[in-house]
Amino acid sequence: MKIKFTLGLVALATLLSCTSNNTQVGVITEPTSATTNFPGSEYPKINPDLSATFRNDMPDAKTLSVNVGGKNYDMTKGADGVWEVTTEPLVPGFHYYTMNLDGKRICDPNSKQYFGSFYWSSGIEVPEAGVDYYLEKNVPHGSIEIVRYDSKLTGAVRECYVYLPPQYSSEPSRRFPVLYLMHGAGENETGWATQGMMRDIMDNLIAAGECEPMIIVCEHGVATLVDADPKAGFNLFNFDAFEKVMVEESVPFFDSRLRTLTDRDNRAICGLSLGGFQSYTIGLNHPDLFGWIGGFSGSGRGPGDRRDAEMYPQSINDQYHLLYISIGTDEPNGMYQGIYDLHVALDNLGVNHVYYESPGTGHEWLTWRRSLHQFAPMLFK
Repeated sequence: MKIKFTLGLVALATLLSCTSNNTQVGVITEPTSATTNFPGSEYPKINPDLSATFRNDMPDAKTLSVNVGGKNYDMTKGADGVWEVTTEPLVPGFHYYTMNLDGKRICDPNSKQYFGSFYWSSGIEVPEAGVDYYLEKNVPHGSIEIVRYDSKLTGAVRECYVYLPPQYSSEPSRRFPVLYLMHGAGENETGWATQGMMRDIMDNLIAAGECEPMIIVCEHGVATLVDADPKAGFNLFNFDAFEKVMVEESVPFFDSRLRTLTDRDNRAICGLSLGGFQSYTIGLNHPDLFGWIGGFSGSGRGPGDRRDAEMYPQSINDQYHLLYISIGTDEPNGMYQGIYDLHVALDNLGVNHVYYESPGTGHEWLTWRRSLHQFAPMLFK
């Protein structure tokens, strides 16, 4: 598959159209408990205008606030000792949030916890009207497994989250292609399985016949080799150690552990933000291992993210089935411009690729869910 286009608003509307006849999907008509709450927790609630109401019973607290959507909201304490605040309308999608109790950052005891920004925090899902591609439906379900393996290179046990399609158990003699799907900086291997809603996206695509059943491996995107110099410091954009682990340990391990198709035409690598840069660097360095490459809100080849014919020769068109790049239109200016400029550079170099802009979304999970929903059906055709 060698295609190149920009997906516009009309095509996006088709891409994200609700697959059910229920036009009320994602529409809130009365205050509704967030789906990200712990079972039995009534608050926070999403209101019809997509504002959120937080309520916490903390009678001994002196001050309490909540920070969500990049804004801090001071809560008011009632006579009963219950604190409450209602936010401004929030952008649809997933938001990390924290609370501040008497000067200390805490998680909301009413919410499930998610790893992002290098720490565990609370999360709230704001529904997107008319969209259900990442919601659980009455279709055959795959499974998410936690798989650990001993890494001699790092001297540690590495933990991965693995999606197995429904056919993995129903067709026990079948082998499957593999997508290695990376998280971003400050996140970990849990992200795609939780806030990314990977399982439901894939289950729904496969059930609709829009996507090849595939295994997805979510690695932990950080590695330190046992012989590393402890005085060298940590460089977030130095992928050498992680690349070595991926090539020499991770791919061989999963090819031996799972029923994979082991040729490069049946192996893809992709990631979000920092994981996109990792995927482009590792994927383009190893055409013998990967035939498909993607980057969501992050892509480019190290070192130095050069964008010339030496780093992106036209021979890429014959080596790879797909290069995919995406970005949200509301991302920080530097991030948006960097990815857009890569798209323009590849155009000028004659390197085939798919470029997609997610309208109205920033550096957030809704951008990346949309990207996976579009990217996955392109693979292994």
